[in-house]
Amino acid sequence: MAEHDVTYGQASGNDYPEHERTYKAFVTLTKWGIIIVAALLVLMAIFLV
Repeated sequence: MAEHDVTYGQASGNDYPEHERTYKAFVTLTKWGIIIVAALLVLMAIFLV
């Protein structure tokens, strides 16, 4: 495998606001994705049955 010159234990600083913003975006997109898929399934059940 390729050698990588990265030492994760020595990384300096953590950008917690960016982590929280990314997590919030992930949760929001997941929520809306589930809502859209559920709505699509309901519409398919109504119009295709």
